[in-house]
Amino acid sequence: MPVRLSPCALALRIHALACGLGVSALALADDNKVSTYEILTPIVVTGSYAPVSSFDLPFSVDTVNLQQIQDGQLGTNLSEVLPRVPGLVVQNRQNYAQDLQISSRGYGARSAFGIRGLKLLSDGIPASTPDGQGQAATLNLDVAERIEVLRGPTSTIYGSNAGGVIQMFTRDGQGKPKVGAETTFGSDGYRKNHLSAEGGNDQAGFIVDASRMDTDGYRDHSSARRDQTFAKVHVKPDADSRLALIYSSLEQNGTQDPLGQTWAGYKNDPRSVAAVAETYNTRKSIDHQQLGMNYERSFGDATLQFNLYAGQRSVVQYLSIPRTVVSNSQRGGGVVDFDREFHGGTLRWVQPIQGVPGQLTVTTGVDYDRSRDDRRGFQNFSGTQLGVKGELRRDEIDTATSLDPYIQARWLLDDWTLEAGLRHSTMEMEVDDRYLANGDASGSKKYQRNTPSLSVMYAFSPDLHGYISAGKGFETPTQAEMAYAPGAIEGFNFGLSPATSTQYEIGLKARVGGNTRINAAIFEIRTDDEIVVSSATDGRTSYQNAGKTLRRGFELGVQSQLSDQWQATLAYTRLDATYDEAYVSSGRTIDKGNKLPGVPGSSLFGELVWKPRQGISMGVEGQYRSKVYVEDSNDDKAAPSYTVFNWRTRFEQNYGPWTFHQMVRLDNLLDRQYVGSVIVGDGNGRYYEAAPGRSWYAGAGLAYQF
Repeated sequence: MPVRLSPCALALRIHALACGLGVSALALADDNKVSTYEILTPIVVTGSYAPVSSFDLPFSVDTVNLQQIQDGQLGTNLSEVLPRVPGLVVQNRQNYAQDLQISSRGYGARSAFGIRGLKLLSDGIPASTPDGQGQAATLNLDVAERIEVLRGPTSTIYGSNAGGVIQMFTRDGQGKPKVGAETTFGSDGYRKNHLSAEGGNDQAGFIVDASRMDTDGYRDHSSARRDQTFAKVHVKPDADSRLALIYSSLEQNGTQDPLGQTWAGYKNDPRSVAAVAETYNTRKSIDHQQLGMNYERSFGDATLQFNLYAGQRSVVQYLSIPRTVVSNSQRGGGVVDFDREFHGGTLRWVQPIQGVPGQLTVTTGVDYDRSRDDRRGFQNFSGTQLGVKGELRRDEIDTATSLDPYIQARWLLDDWTLEAGLRHSTMEMEVDDRYLANGDASGSKKYQRNTPSLSVMYAFSPDLHGYISAGKGFETPTQAEMAYAPGAIEGFNFGLSPATSTQYEIGLKARVGGNTRINAAIFEIRTDDEIVVSSATDGRTSYQNAGKTLRRGFELGVQSQLSDQWQATLAYTRLDATYDEAYVSSGRTIDKGNKLPGVPGSSLFGELVWKPRQGISMGVEGQYRSKVYVEDSNDDKAAPSYTVFNWRTRFEQNYGPWTFHQMVRLDNLLDRQYVGSVIVGDGNGRYYEAAPGRSWYAGAGLAYQF
């Protein structure tokens, strides 16, 4: 068992300065008004590594701002705010043991748990492991300033497993010291208590935040408690440099896992769970801690950017694999138990080039990431007692390492903008098998590839830009996807190849009437060796490479400041994702033209916000999602389409140094019963995860500024 590190010990892995992370109090952020200019022309760094207006970038990148994150939202899950981004499908499983399901243009749709195929970042620090598995729960919405979402060919500049990029940026502490507290409660035993403090000036600032969320869960056997803490201090040693130290933690003890539902079970009782979930008391405990350091310094026109991070994550998960199967299995077990130690860093240089026509900026850098899992598997029974940790059946060290140098150029020539990038991505997976009763499964596999991207934009006018973008990417298997070889073979599946893709995108960006922003894009993604489920039975899911897949789609995003009181948002995605070549899986032929499971053909989000006066905000949200296939043959019952509406309102009052706010929210206003998410390819046929009916939430908070 690895030694558990304290936050201070973790900091020593990063920089001696982190041991002085002594931050005191902080507060709720002000409900700052967002100007029309900020809505139409937000500044982003994702995709360009330097601050640029998203309107002037030749690729699809969108921003969710502070107001949208805070205005009448619970601050619990990314599913509250990301549906407003075209191209994304964000599904709340109503299962805190398995996290959200997020896909971007089809990337990540097959994930049975957590996020895969997408790059998650927080303040430039990865929330994804080198093999591509990410955890959205580690992104704390209570401290978010904005979220940037990058899709399309340019995302390949972030390396392997970057079918899209979701990057959250936390707030800096600013203004006079402020402390705050709020509480929210609602349906199904939802309760959240939140304390915060912040402050700062031109030279330094701090923010401290802590929250506890409890829920009984919509479905039976789905209760959860989540504790999150966050601390950040930033200083500006001089006019040319900035240093930030960041600590975050996530703790979930005994989070119940309701598993998926069969169609018959879902229709009979949407709140139901499979009997095995309660028989084996399926559950998961998580303890995650992370420290990071960001440093930036200007050298004339050039900029040096440098970050380091380190952390640990411990997980114990009790599965529902039947006792007879676990007893006969030579490897694995019904209890997953691992301790992960991870660290890495980025070194980047942004250099404007003089003496050339126009404005040329070259960015060079290298990313290094490493995670080491001390992974064990146990039987999920002892004697006649089920749902407890029993005999050891697996013991290994899994190490994933990536080292990626890259170069990117941005060149402005009159009305033309050129972006070009090249990254050499390397990911190596090493397995040191220490459980030798069934032989030695040790081994290693290295994946490496060059991933270029090229984008060109032309400004037809100051308010109308058109662009074309192309790139190549690749997606390595994750540790979980390599964990079991197909069939009855024991050992790691080192035979899995990475999926390689070629992407194309054509888009238009327009500003209309000074108050409306429109983004439209069509795209095509051709993938070879798509990684798909080979079999998923008795708690063991194995994967294989399929043939070719084809994804073609259209995205439309509209944001409009209709008047001083009214704002509107629309996000539409049409995606046709199919197998472009037949393949055989477990003796069954998957035909060319079959739809990729987990990918809706159409998604629509709309929002109308009314602010009759300062301190009052009311909004109505609507979401539509077409049917979703649940497995590759498309024969089993698809999750039907649905439309839901939500309503929210927020009030705020200021009395001297005091600020008060209240929130009321009603989700699923029409009490529609629907399947909120699916578990792709589940061998037990438990594909479906029911979403709640009509739900209510209410909250209130106060802040005091010294």
